[in-house]
Amino acid sequence: MVTISDSRLLSPEEVHRLQSAGDALVVDVRDADDYAISHVAGAVNIPQIFYHLSTTTAEELETSRALFEDLFASAGVTSDTLVVLYEDGLASRFGGSFRGWWWLGFFGHENAAVLDGGFKAWEEAGLPVDDVPVERPRSDFKASLNRHMLALKEDVVAALEDENVKLLDNRDAVEWFCESSSPYDTPEEDFSPRRGRIPGATWVEWTKLMTDSESPTFRSPEEIREIMGSAGLTPDDDIIIYCFKGSRASNTFAALRSAGFGRLRNYLGSWYEWSAIESLPIEQGARPT
Repeated sequence: MVTISDSRLLSPEEVHRLQSAGDALVVDVRDADDYAISHVAGAVNIPQIFYHLSTTTAEELETSRALFEDLFASAGVTSDTLVVLYEDGLASRFGGSFRGWWWLGFFGHENAAVLDGGFKAWEEAGLPVDDVPVERPRSDFKASLNRHMLALKEDVVAALEDENVKLLDNRDAVEWFCESSSPYDTPEEDFSPRRGRIPGATWVEWTKLMTDSESPTFRSPEEIREIMGSAGLTPDDDIIIYCFKGSRASNTFAALRSAGFGRLRNYLGSWYEWSAIESLPIEQGARPT
């Protein structure tokens, strides 16, 4: 059995070697239409990893558990399977591949990694692609929740009064500065009912922790610690990360873990849940001029 510990990113060449040896299951989190055009040869497609929305109520978390237990079993994930996820690139679907990495860890399968550079890097490396859908024998995958990876709405509410818990907002600037309620807004309509941010949160845009390049990857641990330190956050802090639906938060979760941050929780409901509850407080602030 091949396992991944602190290394969250694997190069295309590493993934190809592991896959060829039968030591890795590759999962494509892109849309079914994109998958049908071309994908990593042998990869299965689970687009629900990116699209599924959930609040942190007990009922919706149970719905998510049942859904992904079935999806991962259908993909053939077993207890000793190394699962490698990919999207077009690390920033192409708002961190969708790392949302899959987080879902797997939350459901008790921490033996997972992400293809560094995504499908674009795989193609540039000249590695095998295909347009044939892949089906695998169903496994008996069972979800076992890692509660320590998750922040509930109630945890965030409690954090508003607890100076020992830090809230990290890693959304895009247009959301932080209340110009948009989500990454999916249109000129005609907001996706969420309210614009704003959770009071007291520190803002570090998720892309700041990745390299500024055509194919971004995580910055070095030293650079990540410096960026977070400038925002007043250290590896010893108890941090709850939120974005819109937990995708970008999962990306930042992995980046911070790679830099030695050990006390991290993903507020899965994020702004999708918080903004919809009128009784929950929000802050608003315009972009500096």
